[in-house]
Amino acid sequence: MSNARTCYDRLSSYRNTFLNTAVECAELTLPYLLTEDISAPTSRQKLPLPWQSVGAKAVVTLASKLMLALLPPQTTFFKLQVRDDKLGEMDSPEIRSELDLSFSKIERTIMDFIAASNDRVVVHQAIKHLIVSGNALIFMGKDGLKNFPLNRFVINRDGNGNVLEIVTKELISKELLTDVLYDESTVVDDSKGGEKECDVYTHVRLENGRWVWHQEVFDKIIPGSRSTAPKNASPWLPLRFNTVDGEDYGRGRVEEFLGDFRSLNALSQALIEGSSAAAKVVFMVSPSSTTKPGTLAKAGNGAIIQGRPDDVSVVQVGKTADFATAANMAQQIERRIGEAFLQLNIRQSERTTAEEVRLTQLELEQQLGGLFSLLTVEFLVPYLNRIMLVLQRNGQLPKIPKEFVRPQIVAGVNALGRGQDRESLANFMGTIAQTLGPEALMKYINPSEVIKRLAAAQGIDALNLIKSDEQLAEEAQQAQQEQIGQSLVGQAGQLAKTPMAEQAMMPTEEEPTTE
Repeated sequence: MSNARTCYDRLSSYRNTFLNTAVECAELTLPYLLTEDISAPTSRQKLPLPWQSVGAKAVVTLASKLMLALLPPQTTFFKLQVRDDKLGEMDSPEIRSELDLSFSKIERTIMDFIAASNDRVVVHQAIKHLIVSGNALIFMGKDGLKNFPLNRFVINRDGNGNVLEIVTKELISKELLTDVLYDESTVVDDSKGGEKECDVYTHVRLENGRWVWHQEVFDKIIPGSRSTAPKNASPWLPLRFNTVDGEDYGRGRVEEFLGDFRSLNALSQALIEGSSAAAKVVFMVSPSSTTKPGTLAKAGNGAIIQGRPDDVSVVQVGKTADFATAANMAQQIERRIGEAFLQLNIRQSERTTAEEVRLTQLELEQQLGGLFSLLTVEFLVPYLNRIMLVLQRNGQLPKIPKEFVRPQIVAGVNALGRGQDRESLANFMGTIAQTLGPEALMKYINPSEVIKRLAAAQGIDALNLIKSDEQLAEEAQQAQQEQIGQSLVGQAGQLAKTPMAEQAMMPTEEEPTTE
């Protein structure tokens, strides 16, 4: 078996094509994400400056929207549900109620664990790498998540896209190494000279249905760095934006519109440089003029000098029409980029309605439905499985039987589906009310079922929130009994006020007896 450094160098040759494209995409959007010189940290390099900020704004906006769809705040992105084939064994309402309560507690425990960590920050950074370079690698360690950019890892997949091997490359201070490894570094790594940092490789591979990995420095395995993990709960999560059959790496959103970004950057440069030239004021004096250039230059505001006005002219850049053409083209490209990266340009007018904004958002979000599905499979599911495994090992979660219970992702494309269900239900009820009248709703529609479906579409936990049919029947019976009691009391009061009743209630005089 070859060492990690050799494996990294071998797989890097195939990555170079994707890396070069990713670096160009970063230079046009967020240059700090990827750099050409991968041997040195970004802080030591002079980063290129794009001539426009449209790319940076587009990437950040799309990353924020994707982050909101994948890991929504203050709500869970998954639900624990009983498997469909096991529902027959849990028909009892009491059992289902207890299970729902237990599932709700487990979900809150997991979400509290995520909220207390820095996972959202790292995931947001990884999403930006996905948009720009098309690839990102997340490692779920004991201290939280860590993101590896494309210039710091290589990957090997099979024909179906399954990961077989991962090798990462990091810079670490030599002071952190053990004495044995540091002594070896002075012999093995003479080329480094007086550098204070060295390369550390992490080799991850799939062996016998389990993930195994270790770290190497100077072609030597670091003691205590060997680890394993189950196949379905790996802490290594390689992510892709767009996939192409047969390719080990993904392609980013910026690459799809790389021509527009290139054109916009060139047009922005031309407009900025041309505007700077046009804004420069230069006076030209005729060679045969009696007006001296030095006198004109030294003259202050309001000064009186000798000369003829015709001898002095102002140099002007006669490119106004060209500037207008370039600016118009730049606006068109900017609009296309804004639409592709889910930037809504809402009309600021009185006629702009919330429904118009909602439909625009829905139309734009549906463009990335395939991405949601891919990230659900490659990120959310393994991410959730790993968290549950770690919490179970720490005793913070009970053991969940997989044969009965499975987690279901309710974020991303599933969230869009729930929103569509809500809109379909509202449109259906509106059509009935308009066609048959409002009375038809109460006659043909079950109100309790409508409320339950709306709660499910909104992702609201309806446990103990919605009254059951038994509770409604019991309350109706109680209300009926109270009404009957009040009616009887009212009738008794009316009887008490009648003359016959008053006469009957008066005391009778005893008749005198005759002797």
